[in-house]
Order: sequence, then structure tokens, then C-alpha cells
Amino acid sequence: MSWRPAFEIGLANAWLFMIIYPLQWLAVILLPRGIGERTSHVAGIIRSRKDRIMSFLTQGFWIGATLYSVFLPFRTGTAWFWVGLGIFAAGVAVLLLASFRVAATPPGRPFTSGIYRFSRHPMYLSMLIVYAAVSLASLSWLFAVITLITFFLQRYQMIREEEYCLGKFGQSYHDYMRITARWFGIPSRPAG
Repeated sequence: MSWRPAFEIGLANAWLFMIIYPLQWLAVILLPRGIGERTSHVAGIIRSRKDRIMSFLTQGFWIGATLYSVFLPFRTGTAWFWVGLGIFAAGVAVLLLASFRVAATPPGRPFTSGIYRFSRHPMYLSMLIVYAAVSLASLSWLFAVITLITFFLQRYQMIREEEYCLGKFGQSYHDYMRITARWFGIPSRPAG
């Protein structure tokens, strides 16, 4: 790992991992109407100036990370690359499970089953897993910093989404929050 960030265009670069998010975004656009609406931020989530700034920063970091990945070479032939590849596979699995669960959930209902039993925000979790995989597979300290900043930006977004869902779904969502971890965990049993 060098203190000087890598910056070279190549076919064996981190974009191979990062391409899953633009592809997912494209799939959401092409899927039947309603599915994309269920995964986007509704007006009730982004209310204040701070919310708009944080949303802008979150999207900016995602776009920046994706663009940087085009110039970030993998360290193929190292154990770090293979560890990163395995972690990437886990991130893709989380993303796919979350995406299919969103598609299967009836409109107007919260996502609380499938992988959403283990994480209230599996799509955000998948992004952090993939970012960690990129950091390891490329041995990039800069991408590790991007991952850490993304964690804090996503945490803010999660809290805002949870406040929105509490307002929309009430006690049932509160009960869900009580038994399901924000990031990842074994569901606890409901009291009673």
C-alpha cells in the first residue's frame, strides 16, 4: 500500500466491482413502475437544508468513488485481491437479496422480511461491504477513507429513513426496529 493514491486506467481495475451499483440503478429504471419509487428517497425524508446537503454529499461520494474506481488498479496476484474478491461476493449477495425482497414486497408496506430481518438497511450494508472489498483488493488507503466517510454519510441517511418509516408505519415499524439491527445482526425475539 502506497501513500500516493494509484491512478491508472486499466481493465483489471476496481470498476469491475463498482459497476454493480450503476447496473442496479439501471435495472430499477427499467423495472416496472413502482419498484423504483419504493427504493428512492421520498420528499418526506429530505426536509431540511442539512438533509439536502447530506444527501448531496452521499450521492457525491458514490459518484466520486465510482469514477475513482475506473483509475484504481486491483492488486491481482496478491492474497489481498482474493480476500477482497470473497468480500465482494458477499456484498453482491446482500445487494441481490435486498433488491429481490424490495421487488417482492407489496407497495405501501415496509421491507421487513428476507434479508431485512437481519438488517434494516441491507442495501447500504452491501455498499459498505463492496467498498471494503475494493479497498482490500486494490490496497487503497484512499478508498478505505472513502469507505469510512461513506459509513457516516449512510448512517445519517439511515436515521432519516427510519424517522420517515416510523411516521408512515407507526408501531409496527417501531417493533421491527426493536428486533432488527440497523446494520446487521441476528433478529431478537419480540417481547411478550
